[in-house]
Amino acid sequence: MMKYVKKFVGEKVYFSSMSIDDAEQYVEWLADRSISDNLGNTVDLLSIEQERDWIINAGAKGDVNFAIIDKETDELIGNCSLMKIDRIHRHAIIGIFIGDESKRGHGYGTDALKLLLKYAFSFQNMHSLHLEVFSFNQRAIQCYEKLGFQKVGTLHEAYFLDGKYYDIIFMEILEDNYQNNL
Repeated sequence: MMKYVKKFVGEKVYFSSMSIDDAEQYVEWLADRSISDNLGNTVDLLSIEQERDWIINAGAKGDVNFAIIDKETDELIGNCSLMKIDRIHRHAIIGIFIGDESKRGHGYGTDALKLLLKYAFSFQNMHSLHLEVFSFNQRAIQCYEKLGFQKVGTLHEAYFLDGKYYDIIFMEILEDNYQNNL
């Protein structure tokens, strides 16, 4: 039986609906400081039941969430989302993480982000997408900039982690910038 269904396909990954069977894997990944520090939820303690409930109810707020699957192995490697979708003004917040450490730094996140941008602009009719990233996450910032995101603001020393303060950087990409980067 096929666990994942290919909905949107990129070069290295494809998107599938999230599966409740993956709750344990997500909880394990979200307990990993290399992930939770970058997502801003280091202090959260997440149970498998909480994650199952989140997966079940993920679409109830109107958010769109995808499991990111390695195209070659059909294995779950992360997830991504469009959140706080405003259909009148045509903007949303995006989020993404690659949980499988062996897939980080090898273009899987970039490919997933390209797919998410295509989905948002070509299928959801978005005009702009926004995200927040912490100043210490240079790998993510470089990826976002490579795909056409621009820095639009900074909250200085707004994120406290391990006894230090870091900036929260706001970035956006407009539909025109996306089209010009194709």
